[in-house]
Amino acid sequence: MTNATTLEAKTPKAIPHSSGKQVDEVTGSQAVLEAFIAEGVDTIFGYPGGAIMPIYDALYDYHDRLKHILVRHEQGGIHAAQGYARTSGRTGVVFATSGPGATNLVTGLADAMIDSTPLVCITGQVFAHLLGTDAFQETDVVNITTPVTKWNYQVTDATEIPSVLAKAFYIAGSGRPGPVLIDITKNAQLQKFAYEGYTPCKHIRSYRPKPIVRKEFVEEAAKLINAAEKPFILFGQGVILGKAEKEFKAFIEKTGIPAAWTVLGLSALPTDHPLNVGMLGMHGNYGPNVLTNECDVLIAIGMRFDDRVTGRLDKYAKQAKVIHLDIDPSEIDKNVKSTVPVWGDCKETLPMLTQLVEKKEHKAWLARFNEYTRQEVEAVIHDELNPTSDILTMGEVIKTVNELTNGDAVIVTDVGQHQMVACRYAKFNQSKSNVTSGGLGTMGFALPAAIGAKFGAPDRTVVAVIGDGGFQMTLQELGTIMQSEVNVKILILNNRFLGMVRQWQQLFHDKRYSFVDIQSPDFVMLAKSYGIAGKSIDQRTDLKAAVTEMINHNGSFLLEVMVGKENNVFPMVPQGCSVSEIRLK
Repeated sequence: MTNATTLEAKTPKAIPHSSGKQVDEVTGSQAVLEAFIAEGVDTIFGYPGGAIMPIYDALYDYHDRLKHILVRHEQGGIHAAQGYARTSGRTGVVFATSGPGATNLVTGLADAMIDSTPLVCITGQVFAHLLGTDAFQETDVVNITTPVTKWNYQVTDATEIPSVLAKAFYIAGSGRPGPVLIDITKNAQLQKFAYEGYTPCKHIRSYRPKPIVRKEFVEEAAKLINAAEKPFILFGQGVILGKAEKEFKAFIEKTGIPAAWTVLGLSALPTDHPLNVGMLGMHGNYGPNVLTNECDVLIAIGMRFDDRVTGRLDKYAKQAKVIHLDIDPSEIDKNVKSTVPVWGDCKETLPMLTQLVEKKEHKAWLARFNEYTRQEVEAVIHDELNPTSDILTMGEVIKTVNELTNGDAVIVTDVGQHQMVACRYAKFNQSKSNVTSGGLGTMGFALPAAIGAKFGAPDRTVVAVIGDGGFQMTLQELGTIMQSEVNVKILILNNRFLGMVRQWQQLFHDKRYSFVDIQSPDFVMLAKSYGIAGKSIDQRTDLKAAVTEMINHNGSFLLEVMVGKENNVFPMVPQGCSVSEIRLK
């Protein structure tokens, strides 16, 4: 317990100011924490070290106002902050020390940058007078992280901290969100200065987070939509980041246009909505891929035409007029040339568009999607969800999770076959329910991200779906679960392979399985060593009871399900092919 003497030493003291009023004298470290409180931060993920020790010392006196989660690795910390941001809709916050602590954040920064996740990362740095001397645990973190941050800055004087952090939170969370890193030298953390309070940032000269909406382009887009006979909507995470789910739903229901989602757009629209026709891309649904090359108007909303969605660009939707709605002007015309660009926040542009479009149904066009769905069910989906062999499939496991969570759980996936299966078959009734690594494809993401997701949505069931390979990349975060007593359900789909790489080696490299046969420890015993209950099953007769036990268990639970070793994920658009060349088998 902190004694009175310590508290007195840490309490900011009022000092005279040139204006005549009394102001507080604080250290740079205290100013960081005061900024967090002013910004509404409630949870910090981090790992202490020498260069950030003054901030951790100050944090000792803020334990009643700021919750700190001690992770086991800085990469785990930043992935946890990502999970927190994705389920809460707020900015995630991370602490790391200098040198290796800072460089261990780089993977998460790159992941957050490409997936537009708002983060503020604080790294400690050596004393300012040691910069450039190759001091112990010194790295040039600003230059290292410039390509993978929306903004970064090094603080060497404590008086800068309030204004710099105000900018950091504003930049991270505004416009197209992204990660920001602030590197603070140790002397700036210790330095005392006259603290005049914290003012959140609302404007930065030369920074325009939301482009000006050009009404004439909205009107032109509406004309194209009204004249279309076979319009098709592609929606991405921009709908979720813009908090425009209601506006989006109103738009598609008025227009009657079929809509398909990117991996990160999943859950922006309930999966069972009659106009939701499925997933786009390499392992997406049959109809959305084939009919992309048959639609006459393609309406992209908050998505960036990633190569995993488009396949060969020279054969992508060449027959269609393209309307692209995005808050980031740099994404428009980057990969796919638009006929009508609609710059702006979709929460603003979608209602404008909805007001101008005519109410339609497009029954015959929607029936085309339904026919392709029927073919896919017959060729792929039925056997995946209702297998007749004794071997368990990933799809039937996800189906069981759906049945027992009623589509209300947060599903956090790692990267690989299990990710594609979960995205294809998981059911969602509400937004911010699908948390995965999209653009970077970071194995090891799911376990720490699930921890953060639970802190971001404490009243929801959080299920981490992970492959045996990805789990072993960040399994040390079981220690974080143990110490923080967070309730996360861990579902390992174990096929004893690096499954996605193996599938490619089978299909495109003559089954030359080069270093994909991975051995694993006893996951259940490992979990129990961290005080986490667990079970492993390999029989279908045990599946429902085991998933029920996992969901209903009071606390974290690890369930390992042994699935088929060489099962493949289909449909599949082979690399170098067009989306209309998607393979069902």
